[in-house]
Amino acid sequence: MTSDESDLPAPAFTPYRWGDPAHPATLPDSAAQALSALGIDAPPPPPVPAADIMLPEPRLPSAAREELTAILGTDHVRADHDARLAHTRGWSTPDLLRLRSGDASAAPDLVLTPADHDQVVAALACCARHRVAVVPYSGGTSVVGGLSLDDAGRYAGVVALDVRRLDALEELDEVSRTATLQSGVRGPDAERMLAAHGYTLGHFPQSYEGASIGGYAATRSAGQASAGYGRFDEMVVALVLATPAGTVRLGRAPMSAAGPDLRQLVLGSEGALGVVTSVTVRVRPRPQLRRYLGWRFESFGAGVGALRRLAQEGPMPTVLRLSDETETSLNLADPKGRLGQGPGRGGGGRHRGCLAIVGFEGTEAWVTSREAEASALLDAAGGTFLGEEPGEAWRTGRYRAPYLRDPLLDAGALVETLETATFWSRLEAVKQAVTDALTEALTGQGTPPVVLCHVSHVYEAGASLYFTVVCAQSGTPLDQWQAAKSAANHAILASGSTISHHHGVGRDHRRAYAEEAGPLMLDALCAVKSVLDPNGVMNPGVLIAYRRVTP
Repeated sequence: MTSDESDLPAPAFTPYRWGDPAHPATLPDSAAQALSALGIDAPPPPPVPAADIMLPEPRLPSAAREELTAILGTDHVRADHDARLAHTRGWSTPDLLRLRSGDASAAPDLVLTPADHDQVVAALACCARHRVAVVPYSGGTSVVGGLSLDDAGRYAGVVALDVRRLDALEELDEVSRTATLQSGVRGPDAERMLAAHGYTLGHFPQSYEGASIGGYAATRSAGQASAGYGRFDEMVVALVLATPAGTVRLGRAPMSAAGPDLRQLVLGSEGALGVVTSVTVRVRPRPQLRRYLGWRFESFGAGVGALRRLAQEGPMPTVLRLSDETETSLNLADPKGRLGQGPGRGGGGRHRGCLAIVGFEGTEAWVTSREAEASALLDAAGGTFLGEEPGEAWRTGRYRAPYLRDPLLDAGALVETLETATFWSRLEAVKQAVTDALTEALTGQGTPPVVLCHVSHVYEAGASLYFTVVCAQSGTPLDQWQAAKSAANHAILASGSTISHHHGVGRDHRRAYAEEAGPLMLDALCAVKSVLDPNGVMNPGVLIAYRRVTP
């Protein structure tokens, strides 16, 4: 990996294999013993080759296709196998398991690639007239079922609307330090464009290589440097939304008291209201210095206490995260396994206790002063300083962890992630409740798991919890994971936590979101949708159940 995000490529992903196909991941030799301990001793059948996956026959009315072709041009209305397959589902483990088994029943009839905002508006109006469902597509990295229409029979057809051609930096306002980016700009490309002028967005989710500006906005994304740069929804000062009913432009000033902030209604709407075509975001000068450090705490509780003090008393680092004992021992915070023996390390090359990553980016003076203040607080909180090696290993390897899922699935493991957020006073209890729910649900199916957890985003009042689950695949892994996920969702809601901190709702969390939001607020959201999308064609089933929005 390179040392700077603006140097990373924006690779063309291949169906059901994550990341840059030129750099696939392989499991280390030590993984065989760990998988055996989980009862994984034989791989499942290999995935069906992408070229052999059968797609359903397109159902789109010829009149709709002809009208869309007139709007977009022949080259930008595609019905070929590769285009349709590439726009079938996202990157959750259930999505991948379906595709690996050859199930592409959710494939769109057509893939549309409009050139600009006006073409998006015209295409949406056409689809509304013909009652054709539209699944907006940006980077395609949804992990909550946000890109698959499983009830296509309600509509005359389904199209994927891919905004990849909306890929420009429209404006850079260096006085206000804002940039207007079109929604199809991929993360690495956004950083390259801004770096050419000396700026950074500072938004680096783990899906960075694949995700794009439109997806960041649609899902209220949170990057791994959110402690310093903020969540994406905090960066957005203006946006443009294309809807079947017309255009919405929001954001005349950074802040306003002119009614509720309607920008926040669009952010996180996941394509259910329309297609975000551009956003104006706050940018910052590129950092002069980066220092990423490792700290060890004897227990997760001790580490949580230290993180809370930094979040509430300061100074807040740019990156602040904490792995629990299990994740630390498996070195998932260091996916390349390069930490070796360092200060405060136990025998066998493994961390004892819990590893915290504390990163600082900015001017040399800012980094030096913040690091000194934070180090004093962490030391007083019982932390042991491990130096730069663990922090740099995490920083330079942080985008490789998702690559490991493919070889794990190949080997017969079931691996998936989920996340939530809660207040500091509940954090440890929520972690225990979700861990117990996952463990009991999977052990009850004869596949006892390893459950890992880390704190990845912190705030004055609380923090997020991010879980990774690994176990042996059963004979029906989709049902196996659904039972575990349902148990985890129940534990999250019962604890008073949110069903998603940054992955979004999609279709997978729709029922839990309904319970979290309540029927009155869901009806209010449906009322908004009925105005912007009166025929109910925008990403049907995302956020809101079909029965609430069927016209």
